[in-house]
Amino acid sequence: MGDYIYLHGFASSPQSYKGQCLHSHLETVGIDLRLPDLNQGDFNHLTLTRQINQITQQLQGPTTLIGSSLGGLVAAWVAEQSAAIERLVLLAPAFDFLQQWLPRLGQTQLQQWQSTGWLSVYHYGLKAQQRLHYDFLTDAQRYADHQLQRSLPTLILHGTQDDVIALDASQRYAQTRPWVTLHPLDTDHGMANAMGEIADAVADFCHL
Repeated sequence: MGDYIYLHGFASSPQSYKGQCLHSHLETVGIDLRLPDLNQGDFNHLTLTRQINQITQQLQGPTTLIGSSLGGLVAAWVAEQSAAIERLVLLAPAFDFLQQWLPRLGQTQLQQWQSTGWLSVYHYGLKAQQRLHYDFLTDAQRYADHQLQRSLPTLILHGTQDDVIALDASQRYAQTRPWVTLHPLDTDHGMANAMGEIADAVADFCHL
């Protein structure tokens, strides 16, 4: 059956609603979903590379990765680099992440981030403002979605009402990768009203 690991999103935690809900659902079919903390006690120096390395080092054998938002992007890169990943389930994955996120910051805030080295971000897991180092941006710029080309079973579930990561990003990703199945859902980025449907889709996709 292999291992199952859930990767939470940006400025979130293993206690996120999606992660805990999926943990409970999968527990009923005998799956112990692992929920690592991608913050590693140091959100201030978070980078995509650090998250990818963290998960890659934790792999113990054949693994199904379930990733939400930025965690979905991390999952895709882990799968690109490790043959241990057998399949991916991506919930509103953060493809085109910088192209969608940076315009919301605005040019003034972006310049301040670069000049001071720090950006204030609300962390939903900690329920408090946290500083994020500029290395997060420069590191993320090293990763281009078009380089994700490993063919493996991939299910993407993405809300049609998502105003954080646009559904278009997942549609573009799936269009050029025949191994990807995209299921649009009538929900937003939080996906709270669709967790039953998501749990059923995950169980079906993973043959549980």
